[in-house]
Amino acid sequence: MLREYQQRTIDQLYAWFEAGNAGNPCLVLPTGSGKSHIVAALCKDAVQNWPETVVLMLTHVKELIEQNAEKMRQHWPGAPLGIYSASIGRKDLGEPITFAGIQSVRNKAKQLGHVDLVIIDECHLVNHKDEGGYRKLLGELKAINPHIRVIGLTATPYRLGHGLITDEPALFDDLLEPVSIEELVFKGYLATLRSKITKAKLDTTGVHKRGGEFIESELQAAVDTDDKNQAVVQEVVALAGDRKAWLVFCTGVKHAEHIASVLRQHGVATECVLGETPKKERERIIADFKAGRIRALTNANVLTTGFDYPDIDLIAMLRPTMSASLYVQMAGRGMRVKSHTDHCLVLDFAGVVASHGPITNVQISKKSGTGNGEMPVKVCDNCQELVHISIMICPACLHPFPEPEHKKLELHHDDIMGLEGKDLEITTWNWRIHTSKASGKLMLSCTYYGELSDKPITEYLPVLHDGYAGQRAMQQLFTMAASSGANLAEASTLQGDEALDYMSVQMSNSAPPKLIEYRKDGKFFRVIKRNWE
Repeated sequence: MLREYQQRTIDQLYAWFEAGNAGNPCLVLPTGSGKSHIVAALCKDAVQNWPETVVLMLTHVKELIEQNAEKMRQHWPGAPLGIYSASIGRKDLGEPITFAGIQSVRNKAKQLGHVDLVIIDECHLVNHKDEGGYRKLLGELKAINPHIRVIGLTATPYRLGHGLITDEPALFDDLLEPVSIEELVFKGYLATLRSKITKAKLDTTGVHKRGGEFIESELQAAVDTDDKNQAVVQEVVALAGDRKAWLVFCTGVKHAEHIASVLRQHGVATECVLGETPKKERERIIADFKAGRIRALTNANVLTTGFDYPDIDLIAMLRPTMSASLYVQMAGRGMRVKSHTDHCLVLDFAGVVASHGPITNVQISKKSGTGNGEMPVKVCDNCQELVHISIMICPACLHPFPEPEHKKLELHHDDIMGLEGKDLEITTWNWRIHTSKASGKLMLSCTYYGELSDKPITEYLPVLHDGYAGQRAMQQLFTMAASSGANLAEASTLQGDEALDYMSVQMSNSAPPKLIEYRKDGKFFRVIKRNWE
C-alpha cells in the first residue's frame, strides 16, 4: 500500500499528462519520502494498464538500482523485471521493465531498442546541456522512438552554477512538488534535524573554485591540518554524548582517513569508506556500523546517495561546498525516523547551513550568483544550541534569551530546518477569491498589512481542493475563524463560488491577528504563526 502522499504524487503526475502538457516532468520528493515505492507503483501501473509499454529505470549507483528493484518486487512479486548493471553483475535485456545503471547502458541504445518511458532517479545529475551519458542515451532512444517520455525524480531540482533543472537549456519542463519536508515531519514520516554552532570553523579563505565548486586539492590543504582535525574531533566527541551512529562528511580521501584516525585516538570505533574501498569491505563496514560495532563512519563523496541507515543520530559536516544539492543530500542522511530518538544532531563545521539556508527553503544560486549570503543566527549561552535569531527560549535547555532592544525586528531564519521566520505586526487584513495561475482552480487568499513601510504578505488557502491540501486549508481557515470571531456556520451549506464568497466576506469583517510570523517558501509566503493576543 502506498502512503497517501505517495498516491497523491502519482495522481498529480497523471493529471499533469492529462492536462495536455508536452515535455518531461520532474517529481520533487524529499529525501526519505520513499521515491522507490513511487517508482514501483508507476512501473506496475504503466505495464499492467498498457501491456505494450517498455520502461527503463535509470540511476547512477548500484545501491539505488538494488533499492528500486527490491521495492518493485515488493509491490509486484511477479514483475517482468530485468537489471542491467555491470557493478551488480547482471545484463538482462528484453523485459518490459529494466532497472539500469547509466554507466552500463549509456552506449546501449540499440540493444535496449524501443523504450516508451524513461524514469531517472537523482535526475539533477542529468546535464542541462545536450551532453553527457544521460543525454547521449536519451537522444539515441528518442531517435528510435520519437514519442518517448521522461520522468525525473529528485529531492534537489537544481544544479551547481545553473539554477533549477527546468531553466533553459533543460531536459525537464516542469517541477511537480506534491509533498514537503514539513508535511512529512508533521506526519511522523521523517525525523527532524537540530543544529548547534561549533567553536571550530573550517575556513575556505583563499580556496579557488572551478565550475562553481571548491577545488578539492586546495580545499583539503586548507582544512586538513593536524590542529584543525584535533579541534574538530574533540568538539564532536564532546557534543555527541551518548549518540550511537555518527556520519562524518570530509573534503577528500586523505581528510577522511585523517579524521578517522583522530577519532580512533579518542576511543571512538571508526571506519572510513572511500570510492576505492572494495565492495566486500564496504559491505562489511556498513554492516558493522548498522549493528553498532562501529560508532562513526567517515567518508569522502560516497555516502550521500544510495546509503540509508535510519538510526544515524549525528552528522558532522566537515565538507565546505558551494553545491546546495550536496548539502541537502548530506543533511538528508539524518532525517529517517529513528528507533531511539526523535532527531539527528548536525554539527556544521563547514558553514554550509549559513551558506545555503535551511533545508526546507534552500537558497539556489543562479548562473551569475555567488551563493555566499550569510543568514543571521544566535547561540544559547547556556548550551550552545544554534537557533534562529527570532527564538526567545532555547528549545534544547529552555534557557531564555534577553529581550531584543527594538520591539519590531526584521528577522531571517537560519536554523537547518527553517522552522522560524520574520515577524510582522498587523494593522488589517483582506480576504478575496483567487484563481490559481498554475491549475486554474479557485481558492481563498488573505493579505496581511502592517505599517506603510511594511511589505504586505499574502497567503493562499486552497479550501475547495481535494485531498490533503484542501483538508489542511479548511482546517486552518476554521482555526483562524475561531480566533478572529468570524462565523462560518453557513459555509457547509454552500458550494463553489458562493462558499468562497461567503467565507471571504466573513473573514474580512473579523478581527485580524496582532502579529504573524512568516517565511518565504519558494515564490510564495507561508504564515507559520498568528497571534491574536
